[in-house]
Amino acid sequence: MRLSHFEAFKPVCPRCLFLMRAENRLTLAEITRREGDNIIEGRLHCDDDDCGQSYPILDGMPILMPDMKVLVIGHLAYLVSRDDLSPTVENMLAEAAGPGSLIDSMRQLTSSYAWDHYAMHDPAEAVPQPGHEHGSAAACMRRGLDMLGSLPDGPLLEIGCATGGATFALADADPDRLVIGMDTSFVPLRVAQKVLRNGVVSYARRRIGMVYDRRTFAHAPAEGGRVDFWLCDAMAAPFAAGTFAGVAALNVLDCMPDPPMLLTEVERLLMPGGGAVLACPYDWAAHATPAEHWLGGKSVYGDHAGAAEPLVRSLLVPGAHPRSVNGMELAAEDLNHPWRVRLHDRSTMTYSTHLITARRTGAALSKPLHACGCGHAHQDHGHEHAPAAPLPADRPKVTA
Repeated sequence: MRLSHFEAFKPVCPRCLFLMRAENRLTLAEITRREGDNIIEGRLHCDDDDCGQSYPILDGMPILMPDMKVLVIGHLAYLVSRDDLSPTVENMLAEAAGPGSLIDSMRQLTSSYAWDHYAMHDPAEAVPQPGHEHGSAAACMRRGLDMLGSLPDGPLLEIGCATGGATFALADADPDRLVIGMDTSFVPLRVAQKVLRNGVVSYARRRIGMVYDRRTFAHAPAEGGRVDFWLCDAMAAPFAAGTFAGVAALNVLDCMPDPPMLLTEVERLLMPGGGAVLACPYDWAAHATPAEHWLGGKSVYGDHAGAAEPLVRSLLVPGAHPRSVNGMELAAEDLNHPWRVRLHDRSTMTYSTHLITARRTGAALSKPLHACGCGHAHQDHGHEHAPAAPLPADRPKVTA
């Protein structure tokens, strides 16, 4: 965590935000390891008497989740996993664990994201194979920013940044803004942090099956000094309302346990006049989003014959849907923006992504979340619960 970013963004306690909608500032309680402006290990703390929650800084990333117990129990193996193993030992462990194991899933996920985000800087892959073009995330970000146009002065946020390539593209769009990339997946974020702090990309690139080749090469983004990566929950982003001039969430909406709640949170984070870039292929999966919360795709007999696009548009028109956000309006859209995900040498998945831009108006915010004593949070329109610590499913979900 960059000390300069911590001081500039003044993060708030995600537990207080999620349960009480209170914006209680976090203090930097302890630094156990530091490298210049980068705090590698330490502790953040909420000084509110009713909370008192502490949050670790690990491998240069603050871990700011509303329910730390749920996070640690569910993600302990990721949090303490090593990234200093030789390819020989790593491959031996992966082969012994077998397909579908934790290490296999981690490597598949990171391979797809890191390849798309950084392969263009790899001397061995600067010229991609036909049909395996890299850079989809950054291209989607640039296209969305072009559609959005000018923004007020202020910092930028990417939700669901994975290994960080699109976050650097977001920072590259304006040389005067601070940028945060946030995600709930620790292993891809570790790749992003290594690029940021060491100017090195290092990841296991999937060749076929469980066969991976270690890719390590230099890459120091020119805009890296304005970027930081934090492990945060999109449903309780640890920032005060109106902090950001722009928020991007690319291929994230259909990974949320409650997609309309994500739009409400984006609205909260944006300052008046700020803009959002949203992209979604509506690749719904019940383990990520309960079917009752899908935006379309549930039944041909439903609204709009099951189409997702009209439902999403209605959420960005005040009064058009019971869960419409009051303070954002649709600006522009691209119905079929291509997004390629490399799975291995002989397999690439192509999404047709719905790319949307929206503007934050000066209207009142949508109804906030409230604690009701049930241990969850819900909106005033009804008792629709979100998990205490929603952890989006990691994409890609298809293997070959």
